[in-house]
Parts: sequence; structure tokens; C-alpha cells
Amino acid sequence: MSERAVLAGGCFWGMQDLIRKMPGVIKTRVGYTGGDVKNATYRNHGTHAEGIEIIYDPNRISYRELLEFFFQIHDPTTPNRQGNDRGMSYRSAIYFADDRQREIAVDTIADVNASGLWPGKVVTEVEPVGDFWEAEPEHQDYLERIPHGYTCHFVRPDWVLPKRYAAE
Repeated sequence: MSERAVLAGGCFWGMQDLIRKMPGVIKTRVGYTGGDVKNATYRNHGTHAEGIEIIYDPNRISYRELLEFFFQIHDPTTPNRQGNDRGMSYRSAIYFADDRQREIAVDTIADVNASGLWPGKVVTEVEPVGDFWEAEPEHQDYLERIPHGYTCHFVRPDWVLPKRYAAE
């Protein structure tokens, strides 16, 4: 049995490269989500964010654990921005599939804010999942094909929730 998560946190290349390596992640693909254009593409994605679809084994990794890592590898306190990337395409968002995912997202954001470890308050959008338009082949697995390619994502060791907040 597998489950699906859809997240946006800036340029999708770096997100995919780090998340795909997590134990329990079965597969990932990058694309455009959360916006207004049908059949979105790199050149025409309207208000969509660059996102990642994650298929994972909930017996090996929980949705909460995915979100905790998501908050560790991008800055959820910068509206419409990650590093040098600016604009709606680079916003932070969690697209939930059901009420359980929505509740976990809201709780995780509250814990991140309460921890005081991040540089500001979380601005991550929490919205129902909608269409996910798969990005072009040249964007899939980008950093596996071009290992020293552009990324603004990295693991931040200081941005880890203390055990009192972290998933059990």
C-alpha cells in the first residue's frame, strides 16, 4: 500500500533530489500544481507552483516525517521565494489529499512556529490538492543527471523539531 503527498517549496529540482533519498519514498516526479492553467508547462504555468509528487510507503515513513523533512530543506518563512528564486512559482505549499493530511500539516506548522528554530513565522499555504501537471522530461531527475546543477535546497541541521514536537 502506498500514499501520495504533494508539496511545493521552491525550485523542484532540489526538492526531488533530497526527498527521493528518504527511506520509504517509492517514487517522485516534479510538476506544476496549485494554479490556474490547464496542461501547465515550464513556459506556461500561470499561477502554479513548482511542486513534487511523492509516492511513499506509510509503513516506512509517515506523512508527518515527510513534512518535517520538507520544512528542514527549504525556508518556509519567505513568501514566494527560495534563495535567489522569486515569484509565485517558488512559494511554499502543502497540498493535502484528505482531512488527515490537512490536520497533520496544520499541526506540523504550529509545531515549527512554536519551536522558535526557524528564522520567522511559516508562510506555507495549506490547500486541497488539485491537478498535478507533470513537468517536462528535462526537469525530471535533474540533479541525478546533472549532479552539480543548480539547487537552493539543503539539509539544515539546526532546523529539526525537538522530540517534544517531532513525530513519534
